[in-house]
Amino acid sequence: MDKEVLIEVNKVKKTFKSLVAVNDVSFKVNAGEYLALLGPNGAGKTTLIEMIEGIQKQDSGDILIQGKSWKGNAEKLHRVMGISLQETHFIDRNSVEETLNLFSSFYGLPQSRSQEILEVVGLEAKRKTYVNHLSGGQRQKLALGIALLNNPRVLLLDEPTTGLDPNARREIWNLLEKLKQTSKTAMILTTHYMEEAEYLCDRIIIMNKGSFLAEGTLPQLIKSYGDGEIIHFTVNKPFKESLKSLPSVRNVFWEDKGTKGKLVVTDITDTLPHLLALIAQEKLKLLELESRKVTLEDLFISLTGKALNE
Repeated sequence: MDKEVLIEVNKVKKTFKSLVAVNDVSFKVNAGEYLALLGPNGAGKTTLIEMIEGIQKQDSGDILIQGKSWKGNAEKLHRVMGISLQETHFIDRNSVEETLNLFSSFYGLPQSRSQEILEVVGLEAKRKTYVNHLSGGQRQKLALGIALLNNPRVLLLDEPTTGLDPNARREIWNLLEKLKQTSKTAMILTTHYMEEAEYLCDRIIIMNKGSFLAEGTLPQLIKSYGDGEIIHFTVNKPFKESLKSLPSVRNVFWEDKGTKGKLVVTDITDTLPHLLALIAQEKLKLLELESRKVTLEDLFISLTGKALNE
């Protein structure tokens, strides 16, 4: 049985004067699927999201929501879409309940829907609290609640947990995970937290300078990097011998004038004894040593040249 495609982006391009913000990108998101869009600042993520939202118009290509373009269908598409941004401005002297009632009225929904959302996002105890008295995490819960009022088929979240403490961020994750279990909503998430994409999303797209660099599930992306392991180390002086000849070594990266290194290897247990022997042979002092599996962050840095939070 074919899956229902809720978002379809086909060869979309957007330029601002000489800047190509989004360069001929294509992808689909099915009902019930969560997609993460990762990229450094300036990658084109927000421009792409704004075109999907209908805020901006693409220069070329097609964007379809439930098989419909924005042209001539704006009212219908707004009713099936929920949007939560990095920062949402509310009327400070309205209570949480009044704010939800206001947005419910935009959709012609009864006030009983506001009560349901208060329970969904865990703000029942704050229903009479003025918005300007909410914490950052509570404000983001309210923003997410507003995005969910109309039972959206399509949910677009642009960095919804930026600036939140780990506990507040985890609460937002739990809300989204519960939504996934109880609905067929398609979600696109942009985030600066690699673990957020790994935890929430079925599929990940890495974007830089307007183009897609990699796309797939987390295991697929890790495998594309080489499905290996990493050895980080620091010594007091540079090596005289090359480390590329050590067993299982696929790549070597250096920092701090050759004293801080990273080895990408296929088997740590094969490489490590030889590395330690070479350190002893050259009479170097080992200052730091760490070994771990390859992560999505490693792939991201190798593709974009920078960390996600830079």
